[in-house]
Amino acid sequence: MTGDRHYGTTMDSQFGELTLVATDQGLRAVKWPAELASRVPLPHEWTAAPDHPVLRATRSQLQEYFDGQRTKFDLPFDLRGTVFQRTAWRALASIPYGATTTYGRQALRAGHPGAARAIGAANGRNPISIILPCHRVIGARGDLVGFAGGVETKRRLLAFEQSNVKFTS
Repeated sequence: MTGDRHYGTTMDSQFGELTLVATDQGLRAVKWPAELASRVPLPHEWTAAPDHPVLRATRSQLQEYFDGQRTKFDLPFDLRGTVFQRTAWRALASIPYGATTTYGRQALRAGHPGAARAIGAANGRNPISIILPCHRVIGARGDLVGFAGGVETKRRLLAFEQSNVKFTS
């Protein structure tokens, strides 16, 4: 971990409380309550800074998303991971709002055909849930598998997007 200073805040949503973490370079994490100590390595300490520009923009855009008025995010990221992980995470942003794809199709989109399992592992370490929408990736047979906020939250997020897609298109 580098010596970058980290800032954090929380926000409530209909899907639970989210913890947002950023550096001056960009958003580092959107974390669900059940996974605060897992999945994405972050410093143990950060400065509470709800007015930090990255966190303020993140909260605002997430609120618009939860209000059904935003389908894409425009935020700076400070992604930390391997080149493969960052490629997989960035490929998530191309999955349309309200749609789903499979790990195999995401692997193709990321330029790594045949790497569906590796893509799944990378998605499992996606630090920016919702914004980089790993909840839109499902199993090859259509099953909902793995999500940091839990499979039931994944189901609810997908249903939320699908019910709003007709209003945002």
